[in-house]
Amino acid sequence: MSQSGPASAQAEVTIAADADAETVYRLITDLPTLASLAEEAHAMEWRKGDAARTGAVFRGHNRNGSRSWSTTCTVTAAEPGRTFAFDVRSAVIPVAHWRYDIAATDGGCTVTESTWDRRPGWFRVPAGWVTGVKDRDTANAEHIRRTLQRLKEKAEA
Repeated sequence: MSQSGPASAQAEVTIAADADAETVYRLITDLPTLASLAEEAHAMEWRKGDAARTGAVFRGHNRNGSRSWSTTCTVTAAEPGRTFAFDVRSAVIPVAHWRYDIAATDGGCTVTESTWDRRPGWFRVPAGWVTGVKDRDTANAEHIRRTLQRLKEKAEA
């Protein structure tokens, strides 16, 4: 993580895919594809830079039912075939750190998606009102599971 926080992620899921690590990395770092795989994100676009590189910035547009919100994301790690990570903020308020770790295996690769909640304590209740999610850790664990299943299906197609 680019800033201090808990050592272990609040939500983390690993899945095996019968696809090579480079293919999976390309899917994850193609923002329209990543948005199509995600549970809450429905659109993403580059704002600073045009590809996954450390320091690049993208905007994420999210929704949960009738609720919608946007975030600004800064890429903190981009190692082709291995790692894609970014910090998320709402205006100047830190929200989360997301990370995808890809490891090649004999038959394809494993992908681990992890997230760390970086919201200040005072921001958690209003963030829950905006997003409609009171238990962010539980919701993120389920969202990650669904996202990785969609990623696996797309990568193996």
